[in-house]
Amino acid sequence: MQDSLYVALSSQIALERRLDTIADNVANASTIGFRATGVKFEDVVSGTGPKSVSFASSGKTYLSTAHGSLTETGNPFDFAIQGDAWFAIETPVGTVMTRDGRFSMNENGELMSIEGYPVLDSGGAPIQLDPRNGPPKAGADGSLRQNDQLVGAIGLYNFDPGQNFVRYGNSGIVPARTPEPVTDRSDVGVAQGFLEESNV
Repeated sequence: MQDSLYVALSSQIALERRLDTIADNVANASTIGFRATGVKFEDVVSGTGPKSVSFASSGKTYLSTAHGSLTETGNPFDFAIQGDAWFAIETPVGTVMTRDGRFSMNENGELMSIEGYPVLDSGGAPIQLDPRNGPPKAGADGSLRQNDQLVGAIGLYNFDPGQNFVRYGNSGIVPARTPEPVTDRSDVGVAQGFLEESNV
């Protein structure tokens, strides 16, 4: 009797977690750069032989790797990543990875995220533009030019969010380990004037 109660309770907890995950994904179906969360459940067996009892695990979360569709905006400060990479922004909790490329240039020429955090280059430094020269032109590799002069490059990074990752805001992910800059990869690039929709 007691075992059956534990089995029912574990199933209820697993169901609740699955429903919470679905609700969060649906709530972010229109969030730019959002990557959906999935949950994996495993059977946990207690005991051996005919007295063994199978429980549902509490589940482990993972981040969907599917890409959202790209929408053209025409805004020179909107950027979408093509391929498997992430932007990096500097926040109060440290570096955060995001696919949300809604950027802007502040009065000091710093490239900023929509939340007002500095966007980082491949070396982990804030990107500095010349505010007198207007929006930059971006190459597919993330390089930024103003008046035909190279002024910087948007950093593109790889990282493994792992299981039970931590979100920051709606579309940001706090990396558990230092992300690695993407270099010399033809399958990764930046599209200026585009944004990536949620992949829900």
